Amino acid sequence: MRRRIVAGNWKMNNNLSDSTTLLEDLKTQDFKDENVEVFVAPSYTNLALAGTLLKDSAIKVAAQNMHQNDGGAFTGEVSATMLKSVDVSTVILGHSERRAYFNETDSLLAEKVNAALKNDMQVIFCFGEELEDRKSEAHFKVVEDQLKNGLFHIEKEVWKNIILAYEPVWAIGTGETASPEQAQEMHAYVRNTIKATYGEEIAADVSILYGGSVKPANASEIFAKPDVDGGLIGGAALDATSFAAIANAF
Repeated sequence: MRRRIVAGNWKMNNNLSDSTTLLEDLKTQDFKDENVEVFVAPSYTNLALAGTLLKDSAIKVAAQNMHQNDGGAFTGEVSATMLKSVDVSTVILGHSERRAYFNETDSLLAEKVNAALKNDMQVIFCFGEELEDRKSEAHFKVVEDQLKNGLFHIEKEVWKNIILAYEPVWAIGTGETASPEQAQEMHAYVRNTIKATYGEEIAADVSILYGGSVKPANASEIFAKPDVDGGLIGGAALDATSFAAIANAF
């Protein structure tokens, strides 16, 4: 049975005080279904804090990014070994903002995936098309290329450490949301693409999240689709009540 997952990506928001308040608020929320895994991804500066404050809760901590090397002369970067040292073993890779603003290519992301898996980390791997890709009906090809170039070199046995997150770029932070039918169509396409290379079992087992302006008002309808296994949440994750409502939307 596939895992149901809701992950909150805080992006570059929340200083120490803000993070403390939000984490404490999250601990008071009623997450109704213990079978729904809940993650939060604060900034690097607040990862250790999150780990400490959430230690006795069911909420897990993820990082928003990491470097492909374990150490060295890479000023400003953070490695998998550093994340593991503060008990963070899940990392988001390939977010559209990293691809767009920091020029992260498929080949670089493949290296980051390798580094994460080498260090026994779990990867939330993001992919998705721009608006012009969808308008030109190239969205399936764009997504397929991102998946194949970034992930399809890995061995079958490490797919258990992969969570996928489809994020149509045109729906991130815009208030626009892919319709539940559009989300399902792409999620099914992704699952079939994986099946063609890795087989039915891996395709059926991998969790595929939807990311793109998910809110309490639309989460239930999106999550009800058969190939949507949860969400990668941006803005709504910065409010504990809204985030909990999304996690309870299954």
